[in-house]
Amino acid sequence: MRVPERYQVNTSSFSFYWSKGLGVELLRKLPTKLSIAAADQFTPLLYQFDNSCDQLVEQLHLKIGFHQGQQLLKDALAGKPIDAAYEHVLLNFLNTLDLNPSWLDWDKIEQGIGLSQRSGLSGLIVLRDYVLMGGYESSAINKPLIFTGALKKGAVKRLTETVTFWVDITGDDALKKGNIGIEAILLTRCIHSYARLNILKHGHWQTEKWGIPLNTWDMLATNLGFSLVYLTGLKRMKFNVLKNEVEGLFHVWKFIGTLLGIPLQLLPDTEEQAIEALYYWTMTQQSGDQDSLALAKSLMEEPIKAAYPTNKWGRKLMREIHLYYNHYLLGDYSCSLLGLKKTVLGKIAYVNILKNKKANRMVTDSLWRQQQIDKGRKVHEGVKQIYLKYN
Repeated sequence: MRVPERYQVNTSSFSFYWSKGLGVELLRKLPTKLSIAAADQFTPLLYQFDNSCDQLVEQLHLKIGFHQGQQLLKDALAGKPIDAAYEHVLLNFLNTLDLNPSWLDWDKIEQGIGLSQRSGLSGLIVLRDYVLMGGYESSAINKPLIFTGALKKGAVKRLTETVTFWVDITGDDALKKGNIGIEAILLTRCIHSYARLNILKHGHWQTEKWGIPLNTWDMLATNLGFSLVYLTGLKRMKFNVLKNEVEGLFHVWKFIGTLLGIPLQLLPDTEEQAIEALYYWTMTQQSGDQDSLALAKSLMEEPIKAAYPTNKWGRKLMREIHLYYNHYLLGDYSCSLLGLKKTVLGKIAYVNILKNKKANRMVTDSLWRQQQIDKGRKVHEGVKQIYLKYN
């Protein structure tokens, strides 16, 4: 069995997370102790990739251009007439999709979307300062970012794309056929395939070191970031999360995961299954390297280089606030490995956490919850428009 060099027992960041960080509480939820050796069964996933979408991109995007290929996919999803030369290629791909599988429960989807929406500004903070920044602690999963020029493009662009994607897929009915969420997911899936094919064709990618770029196991880890890590972050931000919201959140990302090309059997149904999956992936990751530090620094400085807030002082304050959340969510140990300095001024952000703690006492009040959902969704849409307008 082939095993890339990246596959090794983690002894720093993730190891600390599971032994002394937030991961301790997660492991206590499991009935039995996990063995790292069990992760060996997943190593083939480091060489597995989304073959069906790669075929689409090879036969469409790489022939007529990326933007034209994406537009044709949009047209096909909207039911518009397609150039006969590419209709067969698009239909072959679209026929692999199941937009309403038998296992899908729309009531659960609604609960998961409701949690995402009511997270408001705190949810976006968790995504940025915990999920995204924490992902840089693994050197291997971030190599495709380096090969596609993420550092040169800057964190502002990536953050804009991530926020737009997340807001689009968490809207009301966004995941139903013909709506914006489905389009966003499938366009993103094509971006992954386009990046993978170009990295393998034009870059100096070392498969024996890192496996296939954007491989199935790394895609699963990203999915867990948006579900389990996001959920853990919300709880750390003093959100009181209901049991049906937890079930709904994993159901949402199970559905999204399948549409992104992740095999159904890998996607967790429960928090416990997700904890196990995340443990195996994180504990067999190489620690961060110089690329990790560079990506973390780029994200740390993103508020300074962004065009909003419009004044220099406001942008500096935003940087300090995000640094505070980095330390609050990731912990000082991880932040030190990523080169993230401590902040004094940013501590004013704790006021938001106190507000969450007070407000979430009312989470079982259905009227209050719906008000928070409506309010949070407006915040998400507003932040998305700020990113699109100013960046």
